[in-house]
Amino acid sequence: MNDSNKPTGKIEPSSTRSVVSSSAKSSAWRRFFAKRWVFPAMYMAAAAIIVTILWLNASSGTSGKPKDEAATAGITQETDTDGQTAADPEALPVAASGEKLAWPVTNRDAMTVSLPYYNQNGTEDEQAAAMVQQGNTFTPHTAIDLASKDGKAFDVKAAMGGEVTVAEQTPLNGYEVQVKHPNGLVTVYQSLSEMKVKTGDAVKQGDVLGTAGVSELEKNEGVHVHFEVKSNGQTVDPSSLIEDQQ
Repeated sequence: MNDSNKPTGKIEPSSTRSVVSSSAKSSAWRRFFAKRWVFPAMYMAAAAIIVTILWLNASSGTSGKPKDEAATAGITQETDTDGQTAADPEALPVAASGEKLAWPVTNRDAMTVSLPYYNQNGTEDEQAAAMVQQGNTFTPHTAIDLASKDGKAFDVKAAMGGEVTVAEQTPLNGYEVQVKHPNGLVTVYQSLSEMKVKTGDAVKQGDVLGTAGVSELEKNEGVHVHFEVKSNGQTVDPSSLIEDQQ
């Protein structure tokens, strides 16, 4: 055999360096992962990343809510007997002059309640006593009916200053007067035998609006005034606004 064809048995230096380098890296990784603290640390880091991502997603979802929705979240509203939102008596307004609502009579002590306001939170007996019967139909009473203890007619007065918006005769309620006051407050006076005002009149608190009489709808009560209070279109119990003032 020719000496020139014999394998020399030598390994090129570059190949040697590559093998040594790969072997060294593999050994370094094995030593690194062999340490006890490596895997727990990796788990903790992964958990922290996941929690951070979830928190960022939750924050972005909340911040997208409309301001009105956020402001009203968790708040429930009471409703009246018709399913409408009932006004909160504590939040009801008074006149711009500081005038407060009063009873529509000269002397409240000389009056008796012939038909009370229907209270959703009242007892069964109280609710039954506050129903208006018309044939076979019973309707919750949305006002307080006042009658004189002696059964006589009496003057019906404006409970607060304002503008007369309704002054008319109706088939079931007799003469009716409505007065509009500041801040969405309206008072209604029914079962009048006569009126002393007309639509468009400006009245002051205590001005005579008419005379108490008998209505077809509530004729079993005799002479009385049907006194109703509305705040932004919703009826409220008049006594809850003025009882403590007397």
